[in-house]
Amino acid sequence: MATFLYRMGRAAFGRRRLVVLLWAVLLGVAGAAAAKAPAAGDDGTSFMPGIEAQRAFDLIGERFPGSDADGASARVVFIAPGGEKVTAGEHRAAVDAFVADAGNGPRVAGAVSPFAADAVSEDASTAYATVTYKVGSADLTDADRSALEAAVDEARGSGLTVEVGGNALASQPAAGGAAEAVGIGLAAVVLLITFGSLAAAGLPLLTAVVGVGISICAILALGSALGLSMTTGTLASMLGLAVGIDYALFVVSRYREERERGHAAREAAGLAVGTAGSAVVFAGLTVVIALAGLSVVGVPMLTKMGLCAAGAVVVAVLVVLTLVPALLAMWPEAVLSRTARRSGSRTTGERTAVEHTAAERTTTGERTTGERRTGAADNGGSRWARFVLRRPVAVLLACVAGLGVLALPAADLQLGMPGDEAKPVTTTERRAYDALADGIGPGFNGPLTIVADVRDAADPRAAVTAIASRIEGTDGVVSLSPPQFNGAGDTALFSAVPATAPNDERTKELVQTIRAERPGLEDETGAVFEVTGSTAMNIDVAQALQDALVPYLAVVVLLSLLLLMLVFRSVLVPVKAAFGFLLSVLASLGAVVAVFQWGWGAGLLGVEQTGPIMSLMPVFLVGIVFGLAMDYEVFLVSRMREAYVHGERPAQAVVGGFRHSARVVVAAAVIMIAVFSGFVGSGESMIKTIGFGLAVAVLFDAFVVRMALVPAVLALLGDRAWWLPRPLDRLLPRVDIEGTGLAGRSAPVQAPAGGDAQPQEPREAART
Repeated sequence: MATFLYRMGRAAFGRRRLVVLLWAVLLGVAGAAAAKAPAAGDDGTSFMPGIEAQRAFDLIGERFPGSDADGASARVVFIAPGGEKVTAGEHRAAVDAFVADAGNGPRVAGAVSPFAADAVSEDASTAYATVTYKVGSADLTDADRSALEAAVDEARGSGLTVEVGGNALASQPAAGGAAEAVGIGLAAVVLLITFGSLAAAGLPLLTAVVGVGISICAILALGSALGLSMTTGTLASMLGLAVGIDYALFVVSRYREERERGHAAREAAGLAVGTAGSAVVFAGLTVVIALAGLSVVGVPMLTKMGLCAAGAVVVAVLVVLTLVPALLAMWPEAVLSRTARRSGSRTTGERTAVEHTAAERTTTGERTTGERRTGAADNGGSRWARFVLRRPVAVLLACVAGLGVLALPAADLQLGMPGDEAKPVTTTERRAYDALADGIGPGFNGPLTIVADVRDAADPRAAVTAIASRIEGTDGVVSLSPPQFNGAGDTALFSAVPATAPNDERTKELVQTIRAERPGLEDETGAVFEVTGSTAMNIDVAQALQDALVPYLAVVVLLSLLLLMLVFRSVLVPVKAAFGFLLSVLASLGAVVAVFQWGWGAGLLGVEQTGPIMSLMPVFLVGIVFGLAMDYEVFLVSRMREAYVHGERPAQAVVGGFRHSARVVVAAAVIMIAVFSGFVGSGESMIKTIGFGLAVAVLFDAFVVRMALVPAVLALLGDRAWWLPRPLDRLLPRVDIEGTGLAGRSAPVQAPAGGDAQPQEPREAART
């Protein structure tokens, strides 16, 4: 692979104008397609085949033809001024006028008056009307919404406070751009500090923006056809931007390193793509596998999010392997450090060799032969590695204990889907939710829908009456609506209002209790019933995802073991990587629970309402963190293995790997944290939670696991870290990620003065 990518890098360097033109054309075509594409539809957040709530939902659509079971709805809450009642003459007339006006819309299925549905609080200070539509919220036109808004404004003019919940007038999250701008700005600062060159800092930003631009335009162009929401595009831009900057950072850094070793610009670009580019390919592959693997969970929204984000990562990898060397060809000297530009790369290599020929002791007793040969100077990375190598047990225990403590809150993880209660109080949906909960009861924000199939019942109406009577008498049910039969008389529909809020654990227990009564009722009546509605749907989706979390985690860990075994040709290095990944995931989940569920520091992040964690979050976090964790593992450990297979001792290889990679890995991690942190300011709770979870996951994985736990474990393992059984060695294909095939090309052009400049023979890792 290294040789193939080396040739690709040289070819892109030599045909720079053609490569740049092709990417520019692709960006223009994608942008034009996005501009002409219709708006995206609904992404089916709660849709999940196979669960009871979904089966009942489908049955409603089948047995009640002409009505859209997924139709949009508006819950309009009326609050009388202090001391007055909504039932008073003038206020009642305003509510009745609203119901009449709202019900006249061409797509309105019905508007139910609060006085007809007994939807008035005991003190008559609050009431709510329900407006339902024949089409989903994504299919409502501006005229439909304007008609409802006009009716609401008319009611407000009577002196009533009117707030609107539901999805008919739901406020949409602000268009993307602000979070990306914050992330790019912070990344620019980090890159400038890392490289000390505006050109070197700007090139990764430019290529990442090109990749993200193409990905987002493609998502917008296909959004209507595939039902891709703004959330899907936001997550794709989040990951595409983060990995695009990081991957370009590694290639540009290796290019500068090869130039300082005396290579010409085109050769240095080829070597950078052949070595760092190999790590980029496998790092990107791990991210793509983890994201595409989300499709096995069975939630369409999660599948769309995963596949779109995986596509953005693929584009980022292709950009790095082709556009980055092409741009390096246009400004081959501009990305070098000021010192290198002033003195010339070859001179820099010679000066570095002369300045650092003095022997220097390491934890194993002396400076490595490779260090003496290349004249590599100590830096913060190598000094940190030696610090860890001197006390590996203490560092290992500190890492495990620290991350273990952070992971403790994850044991209290409660899953759910955020609703109007999670929105800012500035939105009418949140105010409607609070007014309804305070005035009538929290359960009215999430009634349960019961659908009874009475085809096999001897007396359908008696069967429905018996079911309704039993459910109404269940502890936790405050009211029940009269059953409504379909035209064929074989299916009945009614609602049960819980005493508790939709995301309350007691509501989940109530749903389980109602379902537990089903076998006896079915034997007694011959009728079958199921529970659905948004509350039951969210409960079922959360439970299904919670059940899928452990199997998905097991699959991801197994994939990491197999992939890293292929990359590093070792058994223990992948096991160590998987262990570190588990620590990172559990610690980040613990942090998410502590902030978004327990409320620790929630105010600092603008979290106005704590509660259950979004049910998609853990599975999504596992998939993404797996990919990002393997990124850092591949980038850091590949340099250690490169040194090891070229003859250095295990501890020396660890120090050498940190000398070359630590600074760049730290910069890459800081950039990712900056990009993800930019999304914490989002007004949408899903994006806020995911942005925070990914930011802390990268923080834990890069700075605790990869920078401390990894060298500590490798120090304790020694040569055993690179052990691979011979049968497995013969079975696994060789991918040459460490660039062994380029060993002759990557040798320094100028050998330093001194007697220890003899090259070492490459060796294979220890095997039985």
